[in-house]
Amino acid sequence: MRFVFLLLALAAFGSSARAEELVKASDTDTIVDLARGFGSATIEKGDTTYIKGRIDGTVYAIFFYDCDAEGADCKSIQFYASWDDAVVKPDAISAWNRDKRFAKAYMDNEDDPVLEMDVNMRHGVARANLEDTIDWWRISLEKFKSDVLEL
Repeated sequence: MRFVFLLLALAAFGSSARAEELVKASDTDTIVDLARGFGSATIEKGDTTYIKGRIDGTVYAIFFYDCDAEGADCKSIQFYASWDDAVVKPDAISAWNRDKRFAKAYMDNEDDPVLEMDVNMRHGVARANLEDTIDWWRISLEKFKSDVLEL
């Protein structure tokens, strides 16, 4: 009898874990809703669809990648921020890329600093995981402004 109860308990636990809905990169409404938990965010449509957001005064974008020909069924997203005409502390970009794990930095072709963070969502991610990823983006923006930029 204990064995049957244990099997039933394990089956119930396993099915609830599997029942959690995964967020895919194509779920723009869910992604923008999660981003709004950290500041403003809107879905922008034009030649491409992207999310425009603002966290603590910093404007950023979430771009969709690895999509099919119609721009659907995307497999990854990229968080992106740049600062026009910002002054960068000497050697700060190299130090950032050496010391930080989640977001990479570089100077674009107009010598503006850029911060990017790619997220693989090929098979979907748990909602809580994506929310945590957006929080990592928030932290990265904050640290980038304090560690790299001379504001």
